Amino acid sequence: MPRPKRCRFIDRLPVYRSFSPDDIDASESVLMTVDEFETLRLLDNEALTQEQCAARMNVSRTTVTAIYDSARKKIGDVLVNGKRLLITGGNCKFTLQKPPENLIEKGQNTMRIAVTYDNGEIFQHFGHSEYFKLYDAQNGVIVSEQVVSTNGSGHGALAGFLQASQVDALICGGIGMGAQMALADAGIKLYGGVSGLADAAAKALAEGNLTYDPDARCDHHEHHGGDCGHHQCGEHNCAGN
Repeated sequence: MPRPKRCRFIDRLPVYRSFSPDDIDASESVLMTVDEFETLRLLDNEALTQEQCAARMNVSRTTVTAIYDSARKKIGDVLVNGKRLLITGGNCKFTLQKPPENLIEKGQNTMRIAVTYDNGEIFQHFGHSEYFKLYDAQNGVIVSEQVVSTNGSGHGALAGFLQASQVDALICGGIGMGAQMALADAGIKLYGGVSGLADAAAKALAEGNLTYDPDARCDHHEHHGGDCGHHQCGEHNCAGN
């Protein structure tokens, strides 16, 4: 029986998950796992040694070498042969961040809903969120709520912030594909493309009748508003990984 792989710790999930050449329509894709991306980030971007990288990822140095070699070969294949690079999956565990101060304890059989928050409204750009309002729901009823500051966390780090806050579901306006995948990797259910009052949206989700846009997108140049197709939600549990 093969020995099970040790779970690799990931400090920051990748914000940008898809890369492709501009001068051709890439018909083939190469899949890079999140742990392969992490070795590239730590060794090439942060200039750590392999020993330091191994300690951060909770694996052996030889494992780091193998993961790194695999990642570099995939980059070579993408660059030389004009393929699309996709980053997702892998045997990973997100390194939890410190939870917000004075975080309300989450009870059993409770769904914790986070809403991007600005002066009572749903903030429309997830990656720039400075505050989230957290709602705890039991049996379709909001039983507690609080506003928490992200303390400067942004983009890839926000998924870890929400995970540390024990969030099961996120309501937001626009959100980029990389952030969507980061939330999925963190086991947080996404309800995007929502606008209006935060309290009303959280209440609607708790009751199972929130209208949202499953194809919501947001980048630095545009935001998709309420003219996109919407979906009725009746789910009360997040989909974990």
